[in-house]
Amino acid sequence: MAAPMVFLIDDHASVRDALGEMLSVFGYSVKAYESADVFLAAIDKREPGCIVADVRMPGTDGIGLVRELARRDIAMPVVLISGHADVPMAVAAIKSGAQDFIEKPVDDAQLVAAINRALARSFEQQDLHKLQGALGARFARLTPRQIEIFDLVVEGFTSHAIAAKLNISVRTVESYRAEVMEKMQAESIAGLVRQAIRLGRIAP
Repeated sequence: MAAPMVFLIDDHASVRDALGEMLSVFGYSVKAYESADVFLAAIDKREPGCIVADVRMPGTDGIGLVRELARRDIAMPVVLISGHADVPMAVAAIKSGAQDFIEKPVDDAQLVAAINRALARSFEQQDLHKLQGALGARFARLTPRQIEIFDLVVEGFTSHAIAAKLNISVRTVESYRAEVMEKMQAESIAGLVRQAIRLGRIAP
């Protein structure tokens, strides 16, 4: 497996060199850029990784970078670093979507921990997106009647109650319910309820 990529953005060459060397020692692949604008022009959203960027830079600053990534729908985690850190700036950075905010001089261990956390969250979200996509695809295969049964089952109706409500036999309800469980690959009613919550069919 390839080493995780860190995109390092800082307008000071000395900082880029020092952090780049340190991150390489810790096993990361590093690409360095002198400004957020240069990085944004070169970015390939298919290349996963974590961005480490200075907050104050000429042109697009660190917080502007985070907002621009969100605008472009690029879900790459950003760790911001600053030599002029203050509480309002840290709050603004996190609110804009940055994963972490670290003050200079940068503590190596603190930065590596922040990058690892950011990458772990990013991979988790990718897995969730895949799961959500698979779940949506399974749900899309249900017939209108099966969706009706699905909704009533997850709302807590018994087979007898569903039969009475829909004016069909209990046996027919049981048959539909088995089809729903099979198509949704749910092992239990509890599993089906969790799926319904993820699909937004019921409130948690």
